[in-house]
Amino acid sequence: MRSVPCKGLDKPWSVITFGCWQIAPSGGWGDYCTPEDADLSVKTALEGGITAFDTAEGYGDGESERRLGKALGSKKNDVLIISKIWPDADLTLASYQERLEGTLRALDRDTVDVYLVHWPGSFFNTSEKSKKLVEIMMSLRDSGKAKTIGLSNFETEDLTRLGAGLSEFIVNQVSYNLLEREYEDQGQQMCQNAGVGTMVYSPSARGLLGGRLKADSPTRREYEVYQEPLFSYSKEVLKTVEAIAEELNTASINVAVAWVLSRPNIVTAAVGSRKPEQIKQFCRAGDLELSPEHLTRLTAASDAFHAHKT
Repeated sequence: MRSVPCKGLDKPWSVITFGCWQIAPSGGWGDYCTPEDADLSVKTALEGGITAFDTAEGYGDGESERRLGKALGSKKNDVLIISKIWPDADLTLASYQERLEGTLRALDRDTVDVYLVHWPGSFFNTSEKSKKLVEIMMSLRDSGKAKTIGLSNFETEDLTRLGAGLSEFIVNQVSYNLLEREYEDQGQQMCQNAGVGTMVYSPSARGLLGGRLKADSPTRREYEVYQEPLFSYSKEVLKTVEAIAEELNTASINVAVAWVLSRPNIVTAAVGSRKPEQIKQFCRAGDLELSPEHLTRLTAASDAFHAHKT
């Protein structure tokens, strides 16, 4: 599994991060994953060479963090753990400290490697609030309880309000894949100019580009690429992904993820599953490098899809 160095971290970051939303009950993925399934999923990711795990206090009301910490056991300090604060906390240092302490208790850890603000929503809709957010997050980092700080789902206008404070963060976590490239607007360049990397989630379009065409969960049913008319156009992109996967004797999801990892300023792609066989499969994406010809074909298929999307 390839890995990359990141500023402020004492361990390299694997290019595949294990996404831990699905290892706990949630409104997005349902109540399907048992504690035993969660334990096996995390251990399978470790065996596959993944050294970074992405969770949040909002995943199952902290249950994802608790299950992750338990599953990692004695290895919990050998890996990178990324967690997130839900932005409904009062915009005070004390409130943010309280939330971070809750995350650390759940993980059974003294520090979290990367602490993200989960969504901006309307919580930081002025420059004054955004400046306060920067100050609070910097204080958490300076305390040592969070080694580094980052953002999640911040769009261009949100990034703009952060001003010079944007450069204090190491990543912005966004949904990005062959079917969802809106981040390639000014926001991507803003982050790159500020030295902020991109941490991608949903690199397989919530499984669609891995061949999972059934909208069998709320998070898939609400996703526009699973809805007509885009669903039919999505399947055309999948055909290209599958053709290249067959040429390379690999899984479709690995091709979709490898394309994402080839894009500018990408640090890592978070991929999640509660099924060990799927985890073993997508771990191989961490060492898959596509040829220029394959990348051209995939980007052309993506461009054609987005011509219908606009």
